[in-house]
Amino acid sequence: MNTLYRSTRETASHTMTASQAVLQGLTPDGGLFVPVELPQANFDFDQLATMSYQEVAYEVLKLFFTDYTPAELHACIDAAYGSQFDDPQIAPVTKHGQQYYLELFHGPTIAFKDLALQILPHLMTVAAKKNQLDAEIVILAATSGDTGKAAMAGFADVDQTKIVVFYPKDGVSAIQKQQMVTQTGANTHVIAINGNFDEAQTKVKELLNDQQLHTELAAHQLQFSSANSINIGRLFPQVAYYVYTYAQLIKQGQIKNGDTINFSVPTGNFGDILAGYYAKQLGTPIHKLVCASNRNNVLTDFFNTGTYDKNRDFHLTSSPSMDILVSSNLERLIFYLTGSDPVATANLMHDLQTKGSYTISSEMRTNLQDFWAGFVTEHQDQDEIHHLNHTHHYTIDPHTAVASEVAKQYRAATKDTRPMVVVSTASPYKFPQAVLSAITGTPSTLDGLAAVDQLHELINVPIPAAVTSLREAPVRHRDSAEVDQMATAIKKILNLN
Repeated sequence: MNTLYRSTRETASHTMTASQAVLQGLTPDGGLFVPVELPQANFDFDQLATMSYQEVAYEVLKLFFTDYTPAELHACIDAAYGSQFDDPQIAPVTKHGQQYYLELFHGPTIAFKDLALQILPHLMTVAAKKNQLDAEIVILAATSGDTGKAAMAGFADVDQTKIVVFYPKDGVSAIQKQQMVTQTGANTHVIAINGNFDEAQTKVKELLNDQQLHTELAAHQLQFSSANSINIGRLFPQVAYYVYTYAQLIKQGQIKNGDTINFSVPTGNFGDILAGYYAKQLGTPIHKLVCASNRNNVLTDFFNTGTYDKNRDFHLTSSPSMDILVSSNLERLIFYLTGSDPVATANLMHDLQTKGSYTISSEMRTNLQDFWAGFVTEHQDQDEIHHLNHTHHYTIDPHTAVASEVAKQYRAATKDTRPMVVVSTASPYKFPQAVLSAITGTPSTLDGLAAVDQLHELINVPIPAAVTSLREAPVRHRDSAEVDQMATAIKKILNLN
């Protein structure tokens, strides 16, 4: 089966191959690429249980990237999931208390984005050759802390690419900021903005569809693309770790083939949990996808009321990668809820843009049975970190704590005793101040590397190389901009002024 891609907002007559969609990033009408038809999988999970992460990834990705040859896909996968990960399993599954934890922080930037952003540059460079693209690719990304560093780590010094990352100046942890501003690579550019992630993301999407700017770029042999999870080259590699987790639980003897399990996912931009939704559509026996939010609980309200309303206070929390009020990837789910109706989807997205809210029909709400949603306060988040550390000697970061606590809320509310997998999205060393405060019960006055050292003394878990390398790394990026000056900043970097 050849998997082609269409826009969530336009008729299916305009389709692209996977490699074309990877290069394009965002559809010209402002929508997102989705498969014209969902690929059909016939996974043998007993067989997958004997496979490596790389082998499982191939079985998944060949369904979505059908215009890549087997040799091309294998080369991309082998380059992405190698010695840059500190665990040969790539995404190990461990158990602590009643819950399993899918550890997605063993890559070069100690966050789950590595699982997608280590492979995206390879998918993109193959796509450029496949489509005879002569232009240099300019990657634009907005980040709430993790995407930016992981994208730059993936694209640093990749031929025929440049990458420009925008992050909220006051909306990331000290370690996240240090990781970004010390990033090496002659083609990497980092800009702090005086605004929040939603404002940065909205502007990036606007620039990706700015036709006048596209014309200017083309005149200089340049072309925009995206590294955010709006790009299918970011989204579909994430499906692999849900399939791999199920297979690993069989291998460990925790479940039998055919048993259903649940996943609790810390959710901001909705890409990670959407990957779980696709895994379920491919036949992975997932019962519920638990959508876990922090105080910015716009998604919790959506799943529980049918109304998505971003008109609310924006909170800076200890889980900054989830401090988001506009969850871009939710549009793909909305498209499926409408029965794949691009007009209905476009109308709802127009309401979000113009009114800041939309309400789905009661019929659409009945199609949300795959999901359950909850949120936690800052106090509950800290309590969960404290509990796991003191009771099970396992230390988690604040984002993982959100998912871990909401998983407990789900079990208490539903009495569901199925195995629960908490998606652990970052190393505790990425947010040492918050983790220290939670473990000790006293607000930490330390931050950055000083907090890392104190946390290491407490938990005695090796400090990842991604953090130790920051000690001597010089600051290379000092630029800042207002949100409405982001286009000007890009033109300056690209010498278009």
